[in-house]
Amino acid sequence: MTTDLVVRRLLIDLEADIPRRWCGGDAFRTALFNALSMSFPLGEQFFIDSLRAGMKQLPDDQRERFAKEVQGFIGQEATHRRIHGLFNAHLDKQGFTNAWEKRIEKRTPIFDEVDARHLVAATAATEHFTAILAEWMLRNTWALDDAEPRLRTMWMWHASEESEHRSTAFDVYQALGGNHEWRVKWFKNVTVLFITDVTRQTLRNLWDDGALFSLKTWRSAWTYLFGKCGLVRETYGPWKAYLREDFHPRQQDDQLSRDWLQANAAQFSVVGK
Repeated sequence: MTTDLVVRRLLIDLEADIPRRWCGGDAFRTALFNALSMSFPLGEQFFIDSLRAGMKQLPDDQRERFAKEVQGFIGQEATHRRIHGLFNAHLDKQGFTNAWEKRIEKRTPIFDEVDARHLVAATAATEHFTAILAEWMLRNTWALDDAEPRLRTMWMWHASEESEHRSTAFDVYQALGGNHEWRVKWFKNVTVLFITDVTRQTLRNLWDDGALFSLKTWRSAWTYLFGKCGLVRETYGPWKAYLREDFHPRQQDDQLSRDWLQANAAQFSVVGK
């Protein structure tokens, strides 16, 4: 089953300056979200390139089957790349160092001239991470309720679209004949890289913000990650589900994504309509 994906143009002004601690004045939450954003421009480009390579390797009938969905996926990811590029420009002006992007630049060449299934498997694994993070954000709106309004909209829009297209890379990988063993291998590799990278960049952001050694910072981190509705506590189960041989992203409900997009339709315009 393929999914209809539309490209949305977010109607917020990202030219105006943003507060340094835009997430409710909370240094840790701001640093974590900033770290994620720093990975998106190059990360989203990798996903786009991976799906394009995968489509070229598909037989004609399968390529036709996925053409519309992959076009929508690429359009959404390209829009995310552009929006977060604008956001990251503010972080650069504020003096934050994007070390994660440099690591992505060094790693990407390892995928040159390899079977497209490896690229698509790595993309599917990362898309699972973004999808379970997105679902957590949509379920726990308290995490962004006190954020600067433009940026709260930006993150909730991004989360909703990540949930919406969470199965695209997975389905293309399967259509390419990708097996469970390599899907899990890439997922484990991506898990190590993702957790290491987001931790390192968050710590670097806190250092640049002068908040790394603040007790308040680490109280917030503990609550946000391991508290009653904490990110780590609530996403471990969905993370582990990917290891099952019978797993499919559509087994996880996307109702919250659909609800947010419907309730906030005035915040974006649909491209081509």
